[in-house]
Amino acid sequence: MEATNKKAVILLGLMVAIACCANAQTICNMSYSELMACKPAATPPNPPPPTSACCTGLSHANLKCFCQYKNSPILPSVGVNPKLAMQLPSKCQIPNAPTC
Repeated sequence: MEATNKKAVILLGLMVAIACCANAQTICNMSYSELMACKPAATPPNPPPPTSACCTGLSHANLKCFCQYKNSPILPSVGVNPKLAMQLPSKCQIPNAPTC
C-alpha cells in the first residue's frame, strides 16, 4: 500500500507542473482538471475524500509514469501533504498500483 501512496504523491507533484505549463494538456494520462480534482484530498488540515473526478483520473492514469516524480520537492511548496497524497489510490480503491 505504501507504494500505491507514493504514486499519489507523484500525481500531485505533476499537478503543479501542469499548472506551471499552460500548454500541457495531460501528464501521465491525466488531464489538468483531473489532477486538480485530487489536490483538495491531499491538502491539510481537513482534506475531504477524493472526488469522483480525482478517482476516475487516477483509475486510468499511468501510475508508473508518476513514479519518476515521487520525491518531488514541489508538493509541500503548494500545500500538498505527501502522506495524504499517498493515500489517494487506496481511498479511490485503485487495484494493482505499481511499486516505485
